[in-house]
Amino acid sequence: MRERMVAWVVLGVVGLSFGLTSAALAADATGTWKWTVERNGNTFETTLKLKQEGTALTGTISGRNNTETAIEDGKVDGDTVSFKVTREFNGNKMVFNYSGKVTGDEIKGETKFERNGESQTREWKAKKS
Repeated sequence: MRERMVAWVVLGVVGLSFGLTSAALAADATGTWKWTVERNGNTFETTLKLKQEGTALTGTISGRNNTETAIEDGKVDGDTVSFKVTREFNGNKMVFNYSGKVTGDEIKGETKFERNGESQTREWKAKKS
């Protein structure tokens, strides 16, 4: 009986330690993130404002003419963030799917979208400001 109790205590301590370690490894995506994008010889600064609550992620991303668009379906899974942004260009809606890995004060990832029926991918790397 005593051996079983000791085994349960050891399992409990190991489980608690694992839980704390997992929490420590989780990303902290809350904050303002910035990066520059170059298109057709023009440079644009993008600002991403995120708020993380558990695994839920909300926020906005800047666009053309300093407009802000809300992110959708934001999630945090360990050190990975993902969300999508729907924008309208010339009457056409485009959905951009962002994913990235948070490492300290940097997020490095990809944006996937469809343009003219073709899937496209672009890399992005943001710094926390």
